[in-house]
Amino acid sequence: MALNFAEYMEQRTALINHDRSLRPDHSRTPTEVEARADKIVRELRAAEAVSVWGAEHEGVPHPFPGMEFLTGRNIIMKTELFKILSKMPKGAILHAHLDATVNAEYVLKLALDYPALHVCTTELLTASNLNNILPQFKPLAQAMFTNPTVALTDTSYAPGTWVPVKTARETFDPALGGPEGFDKWAIGAMTINPSEGESAARRIWEKFTSTFTVSTGIIRFLPLWKRYIYEFFRTSVEDGVSYIEARINFHLIMLITKEWLKAFDQVQQDFKADLKRQGRRDEFIGARIIYTTLRFITLDELDLAWKDCIALKLEFPHLIAGFDLVGPENTLKPLIYYAESLLRFRDRQKEMGLDIPFIFHAGETLGDGTEADDNLYDAILLGTLRIGHGFSLVKHPKLMETCREKNILIEVCPISNEILRLTSSMLMHPLPVLINNGVPVALSPDDPAMFGNMGLTFDFYQVLAASEVTGLIGLGELARDSLKHSTLEVAEKERALAAWEKRWKKFVESIVASNV
Repeated sequence: MALNFAEYMEQRTALINHDRSLRPDHSRTPTEVEARADKIVRELRAAEAVSVWGAEHEGVPHPFPGMEFLTGRNIIMKTELFKILSKMPKGAILHAHLDATVNAEYVLKLALDYPALHVCTTELLTASNLNNILPQFKPLAQAMFTNPTVALTDTSYAPGTWVPVKTARETFDPALGGPEGFDKWAIGAMTINPSEGESAARRIWEKFTSTFTVSTGIIRFLPLWKRYIYEFFRTSVEDGVSYIEARINFHLIMLITKEWLKAFDQVQQDFKADLKRQGRRDEFIGARIIYTTLRFITLDELDLAWKDCIALKLEFPHLIAGFDLVGPENTLKPLIYYAESLLRFRDRQKEMGLDIPFIFHAGETLGDGTEADDNLYDAILLGTLRIGHGFSLVKHPKLMETCREKNILIEVCPISNEILRLTSSMLMHPLPVLINNGVPVALSPDDPAMFGNMGLTFDFYQVLAASEVTGLIGLGELARDSLKHSTLEVAEKERALAAWEKRWKKFVESIVASNV
């Protein structure tokens, strides 16, 4: 029987709606104000696709929405869409490595306040090798303080000699840029720039790993660490984040983990008190720690790590949120290597009546059937609460179905995935596949200090700009899900969601009001 056009369009609409029925933004009917705000944002996105991304920008030969982040970052910041999203309540950061969450310029500024912090190089710095020699930072005990007679850049400098950071900066050779040259050199070693972001996967991972090597020498100095954590909380809240679950690598500090947790706890209390005095108590629910160690450790070392994690959970039950192993999945040991120890960890928790969920990195790879790709199977079989990255999950329809049925959320880090060469742009990212298949998702920044995607606004922008389907309502559902899938206790989670709903309502109302 022939269809007329009206009947055809009815069937077409029904098919599209059925296809999108698993998306979170189809799970409820939006309010009138939400629908109007969503329409405004969609129209703005379409307009800026022409007026901003269709225009010429110096140094950016072919700009487009969702393009390579490091190249397009300055363009993004000029858009009205970015300004709107910067005010959006974004829920929780569920995937961020604490050592990479504070702006590198601010970290260096903090370092200059501490005479104990020193710097050295393994070679004499020259104009030809400056960009290839990494600074090494280290706090020294007062008895070991140095008073070098030569500058870090002096021809008579002996490689390996520790120089106070402030002295090194003030005496940096004018031919290499003077103090500003020192800043550029040090900050460049702690971040990834646009040209490096275009490197092959192996080289970008080498650069990425080296940024941690450099910054750790500064960050893991306890007096500075406290100010560092405070700044992470402050900038996160300013970006609309109300709850955090941060990963800390305890591998190198296992013998003194208690001191680091105490510092984290005290800073959090101080920060909450400051917000309360400002009448902003509901803007920050709190922060917890996902205990992490590295994927190159031995099985015996993993046993020691989870025993340490249990001890910390007993002393700081409100802080320890979960357990993870981190590091490049393509080159380090797979989860199956650690499965026996992890099963012992799980059994020990049951014996003690504890709950320290696994929250594993898995599938952060382009591989298909590789050990890194197979980590997804082991993460799910081991009972992971969430999956970090899960980039290769879309290759496994049964695993996507399992995540949907078991409500396993994927911590997707769009900008990180693009910079680390898993995808060339947001248009190629598998995120829409996850969303369209009803897999719960939360957006996360991963290592914002290295990438320059501080907070969550940039990641939300990239996702919105690169899709014709996802709108403001869809972003709101992702923010809701980040809180729903947190490890907060039931009462705290309800409070967090209630506070978020109030802020979300004001946010969408403000968009409509500004466009009347």
